[in-house]
Amino acid sequence: MSESSNAPSRFAVCIRNPGYEAALERNKIYVVVFDIVAERKGDVRVIDESGDDFLYPSEWFVPIDVPEEVESSLLKQRA
Repeated sequence: MSESSNAPSRFAVCIRNPGYEAALERNKIYVVVFDIVAERKGDVRVIDESGDDFLYPSEWFVPIDVPEEVESSLLKQRA
C-alpha cells in the first residue's frame, strides 16, 4: 500500500463505475489512500469492495469531508 501514516484520511463518493460494478458501488463513500504518483496520473487509490486498495480514474469519485464520528466509523471498517 502507498498510504502514508502521517497523511490524513480522506473520503470520496463513487459517482461512476463502468465495468467495475462488483468492485465499486455508486453513491457509496470510500476511503481514499494517499498516493501522490496516482494523483499526478489522474487516478485515485481507494479501498474498494474487495477490502484492498486499487487505482481508479479520479473522475469516478467526488472528494468529501465527513464529520469526525462518520470518519471514525468508516475507518473502523478497514481494521
